[in-house]
Amino acid sequence: MANPTENLDSNPPTQEPEYEVEEAEEVNSDEGDVEEEEEDEGEDDETISNPQSLKDRYGTKTESLFRRMRAAPVPVRVHDVIVKGNTKTKDHIIEAELEAVREANTLQELLEASRVANSNLRALDVFDSVNVTLDSGPPELPGTTNVIIEVVESKSPLTGQIGAYTRAEAKSSSVEASLKYKNIFGYGDIWDGSVVYGCDNSAEVGLGMYLPRFKGLPTPFSSRLYLSTQDWLNFSSYKERSLGLSLGLLSSKYHELVYTVAWRNLIDPSRSASKSIRRQLGHSLLSALKYTFKYDQRDSYLRPTSGYAFSSTCQIGGLAPDSRSLRFLKQEIDIRYAVPFGFYNTSLNLGVSGGVTFPWGSGYQNRPSSVPERFFLGGNSSPVCSLGGPSALWGFKTRGLGPNEPKRKGDDERDFIGGDAAVTAFADLSFDLPVRWLRERGVHGHVFACAGNMAKLSENEFRNLTAPKLLETFRTSVGAGIVLPTSLFRMEINYCHILKKQEHDRAKSGFFLTFSA
Repeated sequence: MANPTENLDSNPPTQEPEYEVEEAEEVNSDEGDVEEEEEDEGEDDETISNPQSLKDRYGTKTESLFRRMRAAPVPVRVHDVIVKGNTKTKDHIIEAELEAVREANTLQELLEASRVANSNLRALDVFDSVNVTLDSGPPELPGTTNVIIEVVESKSPLTGQIGAYTRAEAKSSSVEASLKYKNIFGYGDIWDGSVVYGCDNSAEVGLGMYLPRFKGLPTPFSSRLYLSTQDWLNFSSYKERSLGLSLGLLSSKYHELVYTVAWRNLIDPSRSASKSIRRQLGHSLLSALKYTFKYDQRDSYLRPTSGYAFSSTCQIGGLAPDSRSLRFLKQEIDIRYAVPFGFYNTSLNLGVSGGVTFPWGSGYQNRPSSVPERFFLGGNSSPVCSLGGPSALWGFKTRGLGPNEPKRKGDDERDFIGGDAAVTAFADLSFDLPVRWLRERGVHGHVFACAGNMAKLSENEFRNLTAPKLLETFRTSVGAGIVLPTSLFRMEINYCHILKKQEHDRAKSGFFLTFSA
């Protein structure tokens, strides 16, 4: 199940911390002065009858505090953290997000920790609102503050949604429906069920569970039971059916660790698959551990204008003691860099990605790799948005290039069987259009170029692979278009020209409408 933190706004709305005048006075004083306190009490009696004078006095003290905060760290100590409004949610679920608040030693640290805590509590997706207020501590403890957390639990824990999605590059559509029930047991738990049905006869039914804290672990835990069918008959002459369970063991800002066990079955209803596909039809067991490291410092994932990103995914399969267990190693790397030019919001996005997979175990050099674990390139989705490995190439159809074999019916139709190694690269120059109405809505133009290739390594084919041969068979394309970004996806209207392709590749020059997220 998807982690609720994935869709979290990096700058979520937060309530500005509230301060009482007593807090400002205590923070600004190094030690208590009885005479000053008596004078202040006298002043308070005088200003009670004059509201405007009281307002001016409070405003002056607040401005003085902010000036001190800008000049130097202001010492402060958290006396107590008070949680209100959680009638169902367990206290320790909320308090686990407040550790940095308790450890803050300056007012600046406290403000930042309060902002992060507010963001983390909203990310639990079980509260309608979260407010963090800073109040003065006990009078006998100057320089202290109380942090008050006020939450409003979801009035409607049961939510659902339904939508229709289209993949123009694959000429397929799907209908997806999901139902969520939040916080059943008060542990911030989210339970969901989903159904996906595609017009290409693909389908998936899933049940998932998400826990923000599990057995004292510092990261969330998730699990998902699924039954899926993937239809690749038009590309590779097989259907894939899987019944599996995935466990999210680690999920943080940069790291993710997932274990998946699934019973997989490849079938060929058309009875026309190529020799390589026929050899892999039947049942197999997937037992794999997948680790992902992702570091993204770009200012936007839909239209990056500055920053860089890096992603690395390692996967090892064959962790079950079964002869039908798929034993493989897989590594993917993706690097992105955005260079701003300083005029018309022009920027150049560069990206290079690569991946390799290989079987392991006794006689691994002579064994073929598993078809579903191989790399398949093609599809007109924008590589600017995706981050995770080689996949898309402008102008090439989904699974439309790379190693292929003739089907049983003859040479006119071929199966694309994927590659054990793949590499892609792209350059995308984006710029604002001269029309103000379009600029205000984020509509911009871009010109691009991309290249990519695949190769087979298993069954001793790596001995025949050379760098000149790999470069000679690279596929390349260039083009230009208009980009219409939204808050959810990126739509492109492009003209793409194929510069180089190989025999049997499914690619053509022309206009394309693509959607990327």
